Amino acid sequence: MKDLLATSIRCLDNQLEVLDQHQLPHKEIWLPCRTADDMIDMIKKLQIRGAPLIGIGASLLLARLAEDGMGEADLREAASRLRAARPTAVNLMNNLDSMLTALDTGGPDALPYTAEQLFEEDVRLCQKMSANGANLIAAGSNVLTHCNTGSLATAGAGTAIGVITALQAQDKHPHVYVDETRPLLQGGRLTAWEMQKLGVDYTLICDNMAALLMAQGKVDAILVGSDRIAANGDFANKVGTYSLAVNAHYHQVPFYVVAPYTTVDPACPNGAAIPIEERSAQEVQGVSGSFGEVLWSPKNARVFNPAFDVTPAKLVTGWILDNGVFDQEQIAQGALLHLNN
Repeated sequence: MKDLLATSIRCLDNQLEVLDQHQLPHKEIWLPCRTADDMIDMIKKLQIRGAPLIGIGASLLLARLAEDGMGEADLREAASRLRAARPTAVNLMNNLDSMLTALDTGGPDALPYTAEQLFEEDVRLCQKMSANGANLIAAGSNVLTHCNTGSLATAGAGTAIGVITALQAQDKHPHVYVDETRPLLQGGRLTAWEMQKLGVDYTLICDNMAALLMAQGKVDAILVGSDRIAANGDFANKVGTYSLAVNAHYHQVPFYVVAPYTTVDPACPNGAAIPIEERSAQEVQGVSGSFGEVLWSPKNARVFNPAFDVTPAKLVTGWILDNGVFDQEQIAQGALLHLNN
């Protein structure tokens, strides 16, 4: 497999490595990924994260295993185990389906090329989404984001943050309000880190401050990513997204979801059919990262910790995809059912 390099994953000299996002922003540590168990563990620990990137990571891992001589039956078993690592993110399933199709038609030797194509496609998809979204946002806008949707979450420039990157490149100079994104602080740790890398003016806020900013007229648009978009336009994203959409609707702030066509699941009729991962209680009882671990709740506190929530299509201003920008009328007419890149 040829060398591939992105912000948070790289395959150099036939060695696959992942940037440990759990240690950001204070430590930049690259971890070797040699087995399916390695990748599954990294996905579950969110050392690798973002719907597009985990699909790319799983594909690259299968390609490396094939290059190392793993047989077809074992490759299929590894793909099955990888598929279960993150049930909400449909990109993982879509990419693995592409890898298995290649395995069916060309055997293990076909996997490295297929993984390379998926990686390079994601870079192109990010470019297209970024350009489509940047056309909608005026210069000097105050943009609010949730979770992390940049180059840490994709092979390219990102989804929602990809739009911000394009705005910056066009000298539109956005100001970004960064939701810290509880309980894992992907905004405070990762998006803030990316904004600094990009030279974008930003302000970090607690999640529950967003409605106040909207009420004060300080938010011009909201851009979020997605882990799965249903056929009717409902979508799952990092928990807290639904609250933003409700507040945006009330305050008449444009609310956009930015995602590649690989995040759309035409077989999923609506948001009620999207599986929602529930994660460890420890993530809500305290916090951990490069700074160590802190426990602030009673150890036996009962916890509800869904990783995602579902935003109904009726709260979305527009769906910014690589294929174009779709409004509610187009989505209601089935625009997501027949997408192709």
